[in-house]
Amino acid sequence: MKESAPAIEIRGLVKSFGDNRVLTGLDLTVTEGSIFALLGSNGAGKTTVVKILSTLLKADGGTATVNGFDVVTQAAKVRESISLTGQFAAVDEILSGRENLVLVARLRHLGSPGMIADELLARFSLTDAGGRRVATYSGGMRRRLDIAMSLIGSPRVIFLDEPTTGLDPEARLEVWRAVKALADSGTTVLLTTQQLEEAEHLADRIAILHEHRIIVNGTLAELKQLLPPAEVEYVVKQPTLEDVFLAVVGRTQQPPPVRTGEEPR
Repeated sequence: MKESAPAIEIRGLVKSFGDNRVLTGLDLTVTEGSIFALLGSNGAGKTTVVKILSTLLKADGGTATVNGFDVVTQAAKVRESISLTGQFAAVDEILSGRENLVLVARLRHLGSPGMIADELLARFSLTDAGGRRVATYSGGMRRRLDIAMSLIGSPRVIFLDEPTTGLDPEARLEVWRAVKALADSGTTVLLTTQQLEEAEHLADRIAILHEHRIIVNGTLAELKQLLPPAEVEYVVKQPTLEDVFLAVVGRTQQPPPVRTGEEPR
């Protein structure tokens, strides 16, 4: 596979809030057109990273570039080339789905806002619901609309900060399909999540952020190699991303041995 140019590059990023250290020497590279998952528990610093990359917050030290633009000295250029979707859908419930999209297109001073809205409704399987008020949408539909709105203006990089927070399993799958479609179309996605299954399902590469720094970074296959090989008896259990996560942060609990002839529960 041909190596793509970096869409995001971070070197030695440091951030504190008073005496509370959040990031200590963070290094990260995200290639163009990939889905990169930043995985960590609550308070690990994931949202802080996103805020720095999207120019909403200044780091105390280190450097960061997005699409080749420095987030401090070229902040306006960074903002022109990115989009940010937070933990909760930022949609107007009084308006219809189509009206939300048209409004954002007009705010961005784009031509043919109605055509842009219709194309995005079709892309995110919302055409039939486009004329309905967003207040009638399910959680998954709202989140898909939110992501569609963030794509207006064709940003090269999109930040998704815990995009499936509070969604039921069916709605979460809807969002996963939408995120996969983004990368397939060439958009770079930096995804923050606490959900191990989400990172395992979506990401081309995964970094685990723990105790103010990234402790591992690689593909799912590379992370699984950090664990010792499974012992083969009658059942071979391949390590999951959860096994990797708990092992590298030092909270691994050994499961009880499986007796011969019994299936693991």
